[in-house]
Amino acid sequence: MRAFRQRTIALLLAPLLLAGGQAQASTANHARFDALLGPFASGEEVTRACLSCHGKAAKQIMATRHWTWDYINPDTGQRLGKKTMLNGFCIGDRSNEAFCQSCHIGYGWMDASFDFTDETKVDCLSCHNTGNYLKLAGLAGHPPLVRSETAPGSGKFIEPVDLAAVARHVGATTRRTCGTCHYYGGGGDGVKHGDLDSSLNAPSRELDVHMAAEGLDFTCSTCHVAEEHRIAGSRINVTASDPHGAVTRGERSERNRSTCQSCHGDKPHQGNLLHAGRLNDHTSVLACQSCHIPAFARGGVPTKMAWDWSSAGRMDANGKPFQTRNERGQVLYDSRKGSFVLGEDVVPDYVWFDGRVSYVQPDTVIDPSTRVPINSFHGTPGAADARIWPVKTFHGRQPFDTEHLTLLVPHTAIPNDTAFWYNFDWAKALQAGADASGAPYSGKFDFVDTSMLWPITHMVAPKEQALDCAQCHARQSRLGAVPGIWLTGKHHSPLLDRIGFGLAGLTLLGVLIHAALRVLSRRRRRSH
Repeated sequence: MRAFRQRTIALLLAPLLLAGGQAQASTANHARFDALLGPFASGEEVTRACLSCHGKAAKQIMATRHWTWDYINPDTGQRLGKKTMLNGFCIGDRSNEAFCQSCHIGYGWMDASFDFTDETKVDCLSCHNTGNYLKLAGLAGHPPLVRSETAPGSGKFIEPVDLAAVARHVGATTRRTCGTCHYYGGGGDGVKHGDLDSSLNAPSRELDVHMAAEGLDFTCSTCHVAEEHRIAGSRINVTASDPHGAVTRGERSERNRSTCQSCHGDKPHQGNLLHAGRLNDHTSVLACQSCHIPAFARGGVPTKMAWDWSSAGRMDANGKPFQTRNERGQVLYDSRKGSFVLGEDVVPDYVWFDGRVSYVQPDTVIDPSTRVPINSFHGTPGAADARIWPVKTFHGRQPFDTEHLTLLVPHTAIPNDTAFWYNFDWAKALQAGADASGAPYSGKFDFVDTSMLWPITHMVAPKEQALDCAQCHARQSRLGAVPGIWLTGKHHSPLLDRIGFGLAGLTLLGVLIHAALRVLSRRRRRSH
């Protein structure tokens, strides 16, 4: 009877708990639920216990991109998602599933045989734990249930996760639970995005005016609101322009609720009428982020600006892998990964962007004689649906097939093959990657330079630190490389300048002559 009452209470509370947005406080004490007392031998057992009350949660999760990692872009028709997309960091998910899927919200995605319809494979704890929970790379999304080494040969061990203890202390999502995956994508803290890293767990107001505890203390879900576990906002389906007023409380809207305008409206500047009006005029051209995020990677965590995979495989004098670090202890070279360029307090690049992004796919034919853009942001200068956006430009050097002229995905994550790690045999890695993914591979490879753009939209500075006019309207303008705009203070024509100053001089001379004639005529009238 007690268990029945607990399930009834939880079912009544479920709509509140699953509604998303700023998490509502729960009156349910999960520590007292018999279903969560454990012990649990696997994550799947925890999920069965969760579903005994939250009966629709797994089906809701399975309808989202967080679960499928798959998406058909309506603008380009491309199939996107981690199963098909490439990047310049860890390069690709296919054939590396056991390693990469430590960030999947499921258990056991080891290869293409994973059953996406099995509700018990949904990992409720990955988003709703309140601490002491992790998913070790190499375990295909499972938490470690025995004492485990963090990486082959590292000599560092972690203790098993107590699933029952974690399950009894579940709660709303936090910056930390979201950041466990979104901060660490690409191989480490802050590696990919530049505007997402662990410094946002407890940011100062100067780092992020929205998330600071002494300010608004937003969590991720405050902006990335959810409905039935569908979370607003996406890097691969960006709302680049949102020329509307703010969404009013309680309004049913199909708009992306994670845009700046959904809270602030498209004419947010107030105060001095002339100055505010001029700033509001800029919103038809500039994304809010262009002025209000003056730099990224500002929290003390560097982001990778470049990654050269071709240099991987060098060994020390003893034939062992090694790392080279800078004076702050940050890794600049790793035998297993190659060499890196790090950046902090980076000024973004700026591009026209209307939300459309196209990607190089595993079967896309590339031109290796020039730098290959893995993704391209589209936007016509001055178009009504385009804005000038800040971006991180990442440079890579990665393998490609010299006959098929396609980018290759190496099999780099072999946890139990220490001999592979020590020797890093590229031929072996690329053949294994092709075998696992089914991609055509000629057996001949080389390395090509690549680039990739990442939109900058977090780490919003206080308004007093926003860009001022002189940082764009100057000879050394931030927007100097952006096509299709005329910037007062930067652009000028010597001929037009001479004509303009000449006309101004003639106008002044005419005024002086006119004034002199008036004076002379007045004196003559007085003399008569």
